[in-house]
Amino acid sequence: MQRRQFTSALCAHLLARSAGLAALVMPGAARALGETQAAAGVRAALERGAESAVSLLGRPNGFLANPKVHIPLPGALESAASILRSLGQQRVVDDLVTSMNRAAEAAVPAAKPLLLNAVRSMSVEDAVKIVRGSDTSVTDFFAAKTRAPLAEKFLPIVTQETQKVALTAKYDAVASKGAAFGLVRPEDANVEQYVTRKALDGLFLMIGQEERKIRSDPVGTGSAILREVFGQ
Repeated sequence: MQRRQFTSALCAHLLARSAGLAALVMPGAARALGETQAAAGVRAALERGAESAVSLLGRPNGFLANPKVHIPLPGALESAASILRSLGQQRVVDDLVTSMNRAAEAAVPAAKPLLLNAVRSMSVEDAVKIVRGSDTSVTDFFAAKTRAPLAEKFLPIVTQETQKVALTAKYDAVASKGAAFGLVRPEDANVEQYVTRKALDGLFLMIGQEERKIRSDPVGTGSAILREVFGQ
C-alpha cells in the first residue's frame, strides 16, 4: 500500500510538471521528494544490484559452488553424465562441468561497465517505470538494455576459457549428437553459446535477488537515498 501511494504521488507529479509544480509531497512524509531525487534513488538501486551480482559471480566458485546459478550439462547430457560416472568416468564429467562454470566466472566481470553505462543513461521515465513496476523491474530493465551486448561481450571470453582446457571439441562432439536426436536443444549444442546463455541467466538472477532485498528492506541497505525512494 505504501509503495502504491508513492507511485501515485510520483505519477501525479509528472503530470503536474507542465503546470509548474517542481516537487511532490510524499504521503506521510514531512519533506518533498523531487523526480530527480527519485531517479537518483533508482540509479543507486541499479548500481548496487549490478555491482553485487558481478562481485558474487565473477570470482572463483561464483558459479560452481552456488546452486542457484551452477551450470550443469544441458538436457539429456546430464543423464548421459550419470552413466559415465557409473562407469568410472567421474573425473571426466566433473572436469567438463567445472570448466563450464569457470568460463562463466571469467566472463562476468566484463558485464560491469555495460551494466553501469545502462544505469547512467537511464531516463527519468525509465526510473518511474521501475518504481511503479514489480519486484523484478530493475532486473527487467537490465535485461532489456544489456542482454544482447553482454552476450557479444561474454562469448569471446567464454571461448577463450573453454579453449584453454580443450573443452569445446569434447563438448561439441557429444552435444551435437544429442541435438541430432532431439536430446539437446540446438542452442545448447555449442558449449560457448550454452555457457554464455547460462552465465547471463545467472547474472540477471542475482541482480533480481539483490533487487528484492533492497525493496523489502531499504533501511537495511544503509543508503539514505534508497531509504528515501523505496522506504516510503
